[in-house]
Amino acid sequence: MQGTVDGFSYGLVTPLVAYLMACLGGALGLRCTTRALLVTHSWRPAWLALASAAIGSGIWTMHFVAMMGFTVEGAPIHYDKPLTYASLGVAIVMVGVGIFIVGYKGASGTALFTGGTITGLGIASMHYLGMAGMRLNGTLQYNTLTVAASVVIAMVAATAALWAAGQVRGFLWSVGASLVMGLAVSGMHYTGMAALSVHVHATGGPGAADSPAGLLAPMLVGPLAFLCLAGVVVLRDPLMVVGKPNWTPVEHKPGVPAHTPFHHTARRVPLRPRNKVGHRESRTPQNR
Repeated sequence: MQGTVDGFSYGLVTPLVAYLMACLGGALGLRCTTRALLVTHSWRPAWLALASAAIGSGIWTMHFVAMMGFTVEGAPIHYDKPLTYASLGVAIVMVGVGIFIVGYKGASGTALFTGGTITGLGIASMHYLGMAGMRLNGTLQYNTLTVAASVVIAMVAATAALWAAGQVRGFLWSVGASLVMGLAVSGMHYTGMAALSVHVHATGGPGAADSPAGLLAPMLVGPLAFLCLAGVVVLRDPLMVVGKPNWTPVEHKPGVPAHTPFHHTARRVPLRPRNKVGHRESRTPQNR
């Protein structure tokens, strides 16, 4: 029989907290990406890796915080731990690929399209892989068109976020971009959930799996601790917080101009007059 699905069993609490998690991860990731464009190539991979982990962790945490409010009447929900954590790895890796492309090729043209597409597919893959880790006494079914719409939303959101990161603007610019990114990621999540319908089985039950309470501690404590650590790194770097609208990527900055050669003009010493014999007169105190 068709199960009754409720995605807001705790009201607006889970959507709001999930949105804040997406915004937090997005804000930290965008600032780290911006910082990566202002340092030498030797430090750039570290900043881009931190940005990838921040955005991936924020999106993953957003998803499972929102899933805390998801229930199906008559079918208790459990989660498979390996698939759940695999979705976190997919999010970080695929978001990282897109960020590294933009970090080294720039946020324009083919690089932006490629990076945004890969990052968006990573967000969607994380969502549906996390859904595949759900265990309940029923079968999950999806509407193809709605799923496609959620993937498009994820790709557009990722492309917009990478473009914002590549503009190298100030802190308020990144905050605004992260708010839009959080809204887009949340929109992608709930669009994907709208595509879901559950056919509940009359008999039988799900296999052994961890309960949501068992996943609550690592789901919240682990990624949130990392996001707090990334926030400390951002706050301890004045350039990350204050920001300047006229920042220029380090490879586009002009080199130190060469010093203008200074030509020393030799002082001409007047020749002493010659005497009648052809010798120069010696300068004696009397002749001076």
